[in-house]
Formats: sequence, structure tokens, C-alpha cells
Amino acid sequence: MNQDYLLSSYDYHLPPELIAQTPVTPRDSSRLLVVNSATTHVHSIFHELPQWLLPGDLLVFNNTRVIPARLYGKTSTGAPVEILLLEEKAPFCWLALVKPGKRFKIGSEIWFGEGKEDKLEDVFLKATVLERDEETGGRLLKFEVSSVDLFWEKIEKIGQIPFPPYVTKSEANPDQYQTVYAQKPGAVAAPTAGLHFTEELLQKLQDKGIEKAYITLHVGVGTFRPVEVEEITKHSMHQEWIDVPEITVKKIQETQAKGGRIIAVGTTAVRSLEGAAKVAEMQGKQGLIAFRGKTDMFIYPGYSWRVVEGMITNFHLPKSSLLMLVSALIGRERLLELYQEAIEEKYRFYSFGDGMLILPD
Repeated sequence: MNQDYLLSSYDYHLPPELIAQTPVTPRDSSRLLVVNSATTHVHSIFHELPQWLLPGDLLVFNNTRVIPARLYGKTSTGAPVEILLLEEKAPFCWLALVKPGKRFKIGSEIWFGEGKEDKLEDVFLKATVLERDEETGGRLLKFEVSSVDLFWEKIEKIGQIPFPPYVTKSEANPDQYQTVYAQKPGAVAAPTAGLHFTEELLQKLQDKGIEKAYITLHVGVGTFRPVEVEEITKHSMHQEWIDVPEITVKKIQETQAKGGRIIAVGTTAVRSLEGAAKVAEMQGKQGLIAFRGKTDMFIYPGYSWRVVEGMITNFHLPKSSLLMLVSALIGRERLLELYQEAIEEKYRFYSFGDGMLILPD
């Protein structure tokens, strides 16, 4: 079998000390490995990004905003519980991972906030357990709240931003796990390729004539879900909600018409653009269409690219679907060689780590 289709072919050893626990300051002082042709690469700094791009290029960003998805509460008997919001399934109804699970029986009430232990009416927020989700082992929770604005106001007060599971000793503050252009709340993990950008860098890119556009993909814990089958073509990708608006589609078409390049900022932007293009293809339409809905794009070597020509990304976990996606753009063997060099050069890996720019060849 083709080695590109085997899970074991995407393994590598990363010394634990290279897993970044806290981001660098300022954000754009992180390192940048620039893959600038089929055979060459250069070590750079992220704030030098404008020199690697051309006037007329288009950067496509994911403007999702990480929500304070980790909530600590109590049952009506006073027993402590913890939940991680995953996805809004209906108005005020959220799928959540819960612990301990035995305290989340159907019909149970969970109370969140800073009320006195003996005065439950003082709590900020109450939720009722509606059902168990077989796929995740989580629960569907219905929150009692009168408006969307009030819900988010309460969540901002009582929730905590959840860092990834491999970030265990971080000194980062929650703002450092948001992009500077984050707008639309809904993610439980950051689109980390965007964490390197500062307002000053965005201005420098604009001054050089590099355009920008936005999609929305609310990153879920599925991003961290491991591929568990050795034959990766049999892996089922989790579904993600994406929004590729008409204004972004027009920007992409204008860029392509002028000979500019489409550079996705992060794997989430890649999956959104390619997912919308796949929907267009299934509908018998040419190119890209505006799309709002679910996608389960799984991109691995052999994939035929429809929209994206280059990308900015971080360094990803071994055997992850994200590693496979980047391999589809530059080749698995080459990517692993670049990772080995990055390890030797002491690059910082994963969410708070350094970046890689893959330019169209």
C-alpha cells in the first residue's frame, strides 16, 4: 500500500521541551519556516512575512472567537461538576463534555456561578441535562436564559478559556489564545496559525497591497481527535460548521482573475475554502460558491486542490489529520524532513509555537 495512506507514516518523535507552553511576546516575534519552492526553504521571523508575499496576494483568515467554554458548577445537591461546551445544537442547547459523568443523569439540573451554597437562586446560570450523546459520551444541556446577549454575558463572567490538552504549564493569559481579528464567538480552540499576527503586521501587509478576507469555522475538540485507523482513507472526519460568505468568494475570484495567490491562514481556513468548493462541485458548479453549513473535509496526500495555493500553519501533532493536510500540499516525506530540521533548530511546536509559510511553487 502507498505509504502516504498509512497512519504510521505520519509519526515523528518530538522532545517534550519543544511543546510551547506560553506564546512569545510580541506575537509576531515567533520564528517562521518559509517553504519557498519545491526544494528550498528559509528560516525567518514572522514579522518578516510581508517580504515573502507579493502585492495582489490574498490572505484568508478564520475570524472565529474562542469562547470561555470551560464551566465549573454544582448539581442541585451541591456536588461539584465540570463541563466543556462543544457545539450549540439549538438555541441555548449545547453539546458538552462532562465530568464526572455519573452526576449528569437525564433531567439533572446544573448550577453555574458564584451563588452562596445555600441560596441557589443567586446562581448566574442553570442548565438541564436533556440527553446523552453516544458519539462523544457528552451531554446535551439546555440553558435557562432569556436572550443570546444575556447568555454570552453570563458565559463571559463564569467561564474559562480552555487551553489545548498538551498545554499544561502555561503562563499565558486568555487574550493570548485569541487572534487579534477574532469576531464571531463559537470556537473551543483557537485557529492557532492566526495567533502570530499583530495589528501592526496586518497594517504592513495592507500597505504592501496584500489583500485579506475572512471565513468562519468554529474550531471544536474534533480538531484534536486522533486518527485511529492505520489505513487513513477509512478515517471518518468530524463535521464542522463553516461560513464562507459571498464577499470572500468575490475577493477570491478577483484575486484569481488578476493572477494573485490564495494563501490560507491555518488549516481551518483551508478546510473551509476547500469544503465550500467541494459543495460547489457536487452541485455541478465551477469554482467556489458562498456556503454556510457542515463540512467533513479530510485532506491527505493525493488530494486535488480546488482553491488554496499556499498556507500559513503551525507545527502539528504526530499522526494527526492536520499533519496529513499539510502533507497534501508539499508531500509527506518533505514535510517530515522539514519537521526534523525544525526540531534540530529548536523550533517551538503546537498551538503556542512557531509558524510555517508554504508558498505556491
